[in-house]
Amino acid sequence: MDRRRIRELSGREAGRFADRTRGSEALFRRASGALAGGVSSSFHSHEPWPVYIARGEGARVWDVDGNEYVDFHNGFSAMVQGHANPAVVEAVSERVALGTHFGATSEDAVAVAEELTRRFGLERWRFTNSGTEANMAAIRLARAFTGREAVVQMAGAYHGHAEISHLHEVDFNAPEALERRIAELEPACVIMEGAMTSVGLVLPEPGYLDAVRKLTRRRGVVLILDEVKTGLTIAAGGAVERLGAQPDIVTLAKSLGAGLPTGAVGMTAELAELVEDGRVRLFGTYNGNPLGMAAASASLQEVLTPAAYRELDRLGARMLAGCERVIEEGGLTAGCVGLGSKGCVRWEGDRELGELIWTWLMNRGVYTTAGREQEWNLSVAHDDRSVDRYLEVFGGLVAELSPRLSGSARA
Repeated sequence: MDRRRIRELSGREAGRFADRTRGSEALFRRASGALAGGVSSSFHSHEPWPVYIARGEGARVWDVDGNEYVDFHNGFSAMVQGHANPAVVEAVSERVALGTHFGATSEDAVAVAEELTRRFGLERWRFTNSGTEANMAAIRLARAFTGREAVVQMAGAYHGHAEISHLHEVDFNAPEALERRIAELEPACVIMEGAMTSVGLVLPEPGYLDAVRKLTRRRGVVLILDEVKTGLTIAAGGAVERLGAQPDIVTLAKSLGAGLPTGAVGMTAELAELVEDGRVRLFGTYNGNPLGMAAASASLQEVLTPAAYRELDRLGARMLAGCERVIEEGGLTAGCVGLGSKGCVRWEGDRELGELIWTWLMNRGVYTTAGREQEWNLSVAHDDRSVDRYLEVFGGLVAELSPRLSGSARA
């Protein structure tokens, strides 16, 4: 691609973005006096300022300037139920009037654990408040079970912001390298995603997950499947169901709470014995909070149904095929990959182009995740019009960049 053209469009779009988001600029200046960096999480940061979202409904969100967006960010995939889903709103509204916290287990927590057992096939569950906490608990449990310390993860993976000691990396989709690492380290656990989601989207090669399962089982290593992003989004039972993964422990968060801070750790009955007899004590004042459990129960029972997953698969396939078509028609080179409600276009780490794509989409009412590959996360509230809008806007940029199509493009 013409780098000069990318820089020209980037300058123009940056100016347009600034003009559209003056309310976010003002709020950023105010926030910077009280919030570190002006944001609640480092993931929210963006130059020249972050976009501050005021509200959401269904597949759409509105920022503090009143700009409306079709939402393909979806809270880093947490909002597969869609914003302000009526079933979730009703459940949380009823629950909040009855009290929001007791430091005791609610009936909804029991119902959620029963449904997760059905979906993921693991006999026992405990709740947390985030994916970071869920992965911390899983690693702690694996270390106690094996009496070992080392932890192996995949290179480029993200399993939360906790500092994990004795952490070692190995490449994804490389079972021979993993076997050598395990022989060298004798780790307590391997923690991994069934499909990597922190470097765009990387699918497992055929036979890879089976090889990991056989290897870890043979060497007495606990296999932790981080389903914080894939659990409940790519299938009812996440990568366990869709990709055939067979873990000893599953961790969930994000989409579990339908927008409320909720996480979970699922474990085999053998591992659960350590928790049940007190050898491992998993604490948390807000674990299984009634609001989060009410939201999760409504989501699992009423929203994330078999019909919902069929529709997410259909729309995801349309997104993937549409992006591939737009890129091919433009004569550009990029890799497209999809998995149920999730997908991305990979531009081989071209940060300058990635920033242009994000700004271009945002300026035309398509909300996506800043600072990452060109990713999308669908919800049950998306429909064909949502997908068509994304493809129309993305196609406009490809036309601007394409040697074949430039001149016919519309800003």
